[in-house]
Amino acid sequence: MVFAAAIGFSFTSVVTAGTGLFIGPISREFGWSIALASSGVSITAVLIFLLSPLFGIFIDKWGVRRMAIPGLVLMAMVIAGLSLLDGAVWQWFAIWTAYAVAALMTKSTVWTASANSTFTAGRGLALGLVLSGSALAQAFVPMLAEYLIRLHGWRTAFVCLGTGWGAVAVAACYLWLRDGYEISRKAREADAEGKASKPLLDVPGLTVAQAMRDVAVRRIAISTFLVMMVTIGLVVHQFRILTGSGVSSQAAAFYALPAGLAGIAGKLVTGWLLDRYPARWVSGLTIGATALTFLILVLPQAPVWAIVSALVINGYASGTKLQLVGYLTAAYTGMRQFGAIFGLMASLIAAGSGLGPVLGGVIFDVWHSYAPGLWAGFVLTLFSAWLLLGLPAYPDWSEKRAAVFT
Repeated sequence: MVFAAAIGFSFTSVVTAGTGLFIGPISREFGWSIALASSGVSITAVLIFLLSPLFGIFIDKWGVRRMAIPGLVLMAMVIAGLSLLDGAVWQWFAIWTAYAVAALMTKSTVWTASANSTFTAGRGLALGLVLSGSALAQAFVPMLAEYLIRLHGWRTAFVCLGTGWGAVAVAACYLWLRDGYEISRKAREADAEGKASKPLLDVPGLTVAQAMRDVAVRRIAISTFLVMMVTIGLVVHQFRILTGSGVSSQAAAFYALPAGLAGIAGKLVTGWLLDRYPARWVSGLTIGATALTFLILVLPQAPVWAIVSALVINGYASGTKLQLVGYLTAAYTGMRQFGAIFGLMASLIAAGSGLGPVLGGVIFDVWHSYAPGLWAGFVLTLFSAWLLLGLPAYPDWSEKRAAVFT
């Protein structure tokens, strides 16, 4: 299950990891501004922001498997469909709207719910393994996309990424994505009396209304929004930031590999730490380390070793952001209505993810430099770390947990 969820999540991260390499070719071919060419992720984010709570409720009602597999199939078709762009702006918006539907069915809530519903004692490491899928995409998609674009063009690159990576993700999830929701579904089907009255995952936790009033949940939400805004903005524009500093396009794509591998290591190490130490300390210190990336990249004429170090730090620290918010949300709210509550978190994740790339494009269009955005990222990541470090101790839901699987 963990392997299937990780592969599925890696495919949902392909577009984010590779968008930066498509911005240049698409803007040159159609004469678009950098802000427009980088707006695809933002278009998706607007719809995810609006509809994530609804799809979170669907997870609580139907489970992960019935959402993820159709969503992955649709996502594969839409990514391949980007090869059909002809320069019409309405077509660009239409394709990304279709992509948003697929993203809603396969967003981070789905994969975190899969791990959280299955694991308790080893939840931190399980989340780290599942969400390592995004680091896998971050490590290999830039090199693969750069190679495909350079040799075969951006249209063929979209087709190969959509159909190739997508087929592997769909197959893995079809065969092995059977988590706590599916186990609970079988238990309900065997218990005809309780099937209609009990929720699919019958465990303790806060309601949505209680979670929205909780101070700790609000701190997590604000920190999540800010971190996603600055880090996704950096990921989308990372390729242009590096090439603008004199790094060749092939080298810029290659530098993503150690960052992605560091992200995998970060998720595993962070997962191990979350299972043993207070989550607020692990989260705050990990996010705080991301500030070093922005500080190094803003330095003029930074040497290659400093640039690689910055990307490795960012890969290690910011690569854990979904893992941390998934763990913290489950820790402070329980799993009673996790899908709906994390759906609200996903709205903030989408809002930050969508705003960051557009702001990065606007900053470059106005100042012809990414430096103001990098300084803002430095300050905001430190503030986000402070919010997490100040969290109170979370409830011990294990003492209240009802028997779910018998």
